[in-house]
Amino acid sequence: MDKPEIIIAMDLPNKEAVDKFVDKFPTSESLYLKVGMELYYKEGPAIVEHLKSKGHRIFLDLKMHDIPNTVKSAMRQVASLDIDLTNLHAAGGKKMMEAAIEGLNEGTPPGKKRPLVIAVTQLTSTSKVVMNDEQRIPGEVADSALNYAKLAKAAGLDGVVCSVHEARTVHTTCGDDFIALTPGIRLVGDDAHDQTRIATPALGKREGSNYIVIGRSITLADNPYEVYQRVQAEIE
Repeated sequence: MDKPEIIIAMDLPNKEAVDKFVDKFPTSESLYLKVGMELYYKEGPAIVEHLKSKGHRIFLDLKMHDIPNTVKSAMRQVASLDIDLTNLHAAGGKKMMEAAIEGLNEGTPPGKKRPLVIAVTQLTSTSKVVMNDEQRIPGEVADSALNYAKLAKAAGLDGVVCSVHEARTVHTTCGDDFIALTPGIRLVGDDAHDQTRIATPALGKREGSNYIVIGRSITLADNPYEVYQRVQAEIE
């Protein structure tokens, strides 16, 4: 399998912080950036347009989870933003995921390719104890993640968000062309923060991640471009 692509999680508070961060990279460096809820709720669609104008690809990480019609309408709007990738919660069910595809297809401008859409299985902050005792889902986290992956595949989605530890099984069950995007990536020695199912970039490559999402290890670094290059070297 090819090496995974690096997506930088832009978990930053506003456009000023984003520009300060991006300006630390060479202007010729085209990045894959994750715009999450904090940044999107502060800046709105304008932040996507701003970053796209600089030549970067965008993963709009809003994790939609609502009734099918609401998700369909929201995805129709998202598709007009020229993003590359977006997501929703698999827990919303098959009909909701099918409605998301319909909305993206309807909202994609003529001549453009619709954004990829993937489903969140179990968050990488979710432990077995939390899943069993709070969500009341029995068994292992990996089994739950795989169940959601199979549901997303049946709904026609392009892949899932899962931990590195589930990526290989997702590919075995759902196919090599089914995306496994893995957050919770940390460099050796970095703080795990609020994540529990974490992994290094090298492990992500070995386990078949198509995309690895790495945030604070890069965004909190004094020299983020140097760390970004280290991650690239690790997955070469």
